[in-house]
Amino acid sequence: MFDFSEKVAVVSGAGGGMGLQLSLDLVAAGAKVLMMDIKPPPKQITNLNDTLYLSVDITDEQAVLHATERAISTFGGVDLLANVAGALWFGRDQSALDINLGVWDQVLNINLKSCVHLSRAVVPSMQARGGGAMVHFSTIQCMRGDAAPQDAYQAAKAGVIALSKSLAIQLGDNQIRSNVIVPGPCESPMQARWDSDPASKNAVASIVPLGRVGQVTDMSAAALFLLSNQASFITGTELVVDGGLLALP
Repeated sequence: MFDFSEKVAVVSGAGGGMGLQLSLDLVAAGAKVLMMDIKPPPKQITNLNDTLYLSVDITDEQAVLHATERAISTFGGVDLLANVAGALWFGRDQSALDINLGVWDQVLNINLKSCVHLSRAVVPSMQARGGGAMVHFSTIQCMRGDAAPQDAYQAAKAGVIALSKSLAIQLGDNQIRSNVIVPGPCESPMQARWDSDPASKNAVASIVPLGRVGQVTDMSAAALFLLSNQASFITGTELVVDGGLLALP
């Protein structure tokens, strides 16, 4: 459906979940992919060509820059960026009135500042290659309240949307597009608690108009579209992938 031949992508959070699925789908569509994550390489890429997996702390600007330079030297440049990495710390991430501010800073560093690091690292190569596309992952939680607040995560992901819009305006003249995927509830390693509590997952699914929680393949398919030439006139916007949850009153 999508052709990414001759394209080079950088994907953060590629050690599992949405980031891994997107990386695999990009390679299947012809792309070469630098996969970044602090986790060890996943077994799914053991015999996979056209990938470079680097264990990187994306909150470290120099580490991100060096990894990106490695991709550029290996593959010749960067055309696509997917900021997928994120951290949802149940229990530690609380109301802004109560949260330990050291935790607040860590959550913002992982979920928002890392997007700045990756964007700064790849934009010069995109400019040199005549354009590119970025997709950043946010969450519907930043668009609605939550009875069990995770304020640092929600604030960071709201910042991702604002950052993306600003980048879209700044980089439009360079033919670099910037958009956001806004996932709803999704079965991924971030929601590993559902593995031991399927009743909770089923309860969430019962609220979603489409009657199920999302899968990582749903999020990857949406990201592939926004990164592709089929979305060549789409920038500065958000694609909500939540089964209709935000449409509820």
